[in-house]
Amino acid sequence: MGYRSLRECVQDLRQRGELIDVDAEVDPYLEVAAIQRRVYAAHGPALYFPRIKGCQFPLVSNLFGTLERARYIFRDALAGVRQIIELKGDPGQLARHPWQARQSVAAAAHMLPKRVRGGPVLEAETRVSELPPIHSWPLDGGAFVTLPLVHTEDPNAPGWRNSNLGMYRIQLSGNEYRTDEEIGLHYQIHRGIGVHHAAALAKGEPLQVHIYVGGPPALTVAAVMPLPEGLPELLFAGALGRRRVRLVTGRHPLPVLAEADFCIVGTVDPERKLPEGPFGDHLGYYSLKHDYPVMKVEKVYHRRDAIWPFTVVGRPPQEDTVFGELIHELTGPAIPQVIPGVQGVHAVDAAGVHPLLLAIGSERYQPFESTDQPQEILTQAHAILGQGQLSLAKYLWIAAGGDDPSLDVHDVEAFLQHMLSRVDWRRDLHFHTCTTIDTLDYSGTGVNQGSKVVIAARGPRRRPLPREILGDLRLPEGFAQPRVALPGVLVAQGPRVWDAPAGEVARTFQAFHAGLGRHDAINAFPLVVVVDDSEFTAASLRNFLWVTFTRSDPARDIEGIESFMEHKHWGCHGSLVIDARRKPHHAPPLEEDPDITRRVDQLGAPGGPLHGVI
Repeated sequence: MGYRSLRECVQDLRQRGELIDVDAEVDPYLEVAAIQRRVYAAHGPALYFPRIKGCQFPLVSNLFGTLERARYIFRDALAGVRQIIELKGDPGQLARHPWQARQSVAAAAHMLPKRVRGGPVLEAETRVSELPPIHSWPLDGGAFVTLPLVHTEDPNAPGWRNSNLGMYRIQLSGNEYRTDEEIGLHYQIHRGIGVHHAAALAKGEPLQVHIYVGGPPALTVAAVMPLPEGLPELLFAGALGRRRVRLVTGRHPLPVLAEADFCIVGTVDPERKLPEGPFGDHLGYYSLKHDYPVMKVEKVYHRRDAIWPFTVVGRPPQEDTVFGELIHELTGPAIPQVIPGVQGVHAVDAAGVHPLLLAIGSERYQPFESTDQPQEILTQAHAILGQGQLSLAKYLWIAAGGDDPSLDVHDVEAFLQHMLSRVDWRRDLHFHTCTTIDTLDYSGTGVNQGSKVVIAARGPRRRPLPREILGDLRLPEGFAQPRVALPGVLVAQGPRVWDAPAGEVARTFQAFHAGLGRHDAINAFPLVVVVDDSEFTAASLRNFLWVTFTRSDPARDIEGIESFMEHKHWGCHGSLVIDARRKPHHAPPLEEDPDITRRVDQLGAPGGPLHGVI
């Protein structure tokens, strides 16, 4: 079935027992977000909040809190949508397997948007200050929309065929924004809206923008999908929702999505920017305050029965983790068609998605020769880094699939062990310096600025991976409490530097790798990571991934025991060493308000509305 509205979806999930009503009054300041985080962590149901302190609109969250629930919501459309994506990458499939592609033909029947004269979203009007003021984390700069659908069109070629529907952060209040007149629009690099904004700036005119909240759930998933170029999100939403997207034309320069719950109409001024943020983001840290475009608000429409959907982002996993899993199910099979030779790619959620990318490639350059030198997989690695948001990867580990046909990019621990048992640090590191990284990653030299490294391994096992510390292992002075995080991975606790001068950071790291030689026992571990808290880092794979890859910039924070430079290639004869301590330029990690945590505990106590859920 295809839901015509968000309320239809809510009612269906309620009848199925997948949604509960939280009857207690809850505060949009920190409390409702803390509830969402706790229920998501418990694999709980979707949540409907009819009583929001100081706000007339009800809220819903955790709609996509489990992959099973997300599959249920789109149960009749997933197979057909998957085929559409595969056909986009390889249109010849339709001719070769017409019967197998029949589901895509059925899905395609719903893709073309439908023009209508009016719609529920235009039934009523309100002001920005009347919208739900959700604050997710204590240091957030104001209230934010966390599931916005931002709609723009190409100023040089207007129309839905050249439209973009993306999920970009919207700040409703705080900082220097004029109440009810201005809101903040934050978008990161490699986002479709950037093309439209650049075109508007080149013409010296405002960019027309509509921000939707709610509507059929297919719109939300379409807005986060990394779709093939030439496939507008509105088409995809129609296929996924099994219902043509309704567009109201004639009222504003942009069409209005008729079945959204809310629509904020406005323009982005070509000249005006204001500080936006801070905001607790999906790497597990705050993205800090920076100047971003300002949207001048003209109208705020809403349905009479409007529901405000929201989510919470933070250190993974959170609800957006499920978006990633669903996206992989839909797009994963198309990867080999887009990048020949690549068998699989996995952006690791526990590491914040973009900081760590794992890939399996193919070696077919010289099958008549026996060699363990990475060749084609390096070509494929650079192709991966040229693909849309995959280009934001900071650490790309790529293995040759022929070395172990059972290797799976989603088994992160086994994949890293495969790599570490084969990698040759003298040749297998390939740095990209002075380049772009994810906007939300503060490990680099500035916003959007940092480095990348490709680690490519091919061939038979070179070494066993120790699972325990040998008695003769020594650490340089000032470093202590070594622990084995994974087979072959040692973490050592170093001096705290997050509040130290920059020179002190480099000095202490230099003291570690320079104080060891290739014959020291520590080299039994091919990877050594210097951290602030070795017990925390080694406690779980999740902790290790988060600390190591969100707190390091490859060009600045990778060193090695007995390193060398030859023909501008860097390598090392001993262990590779990563400095993953918090640095002075890093953003602060996210922490809950203890008072809010206690309030949520009370909601889950016997007699509370969340008893048995959290």
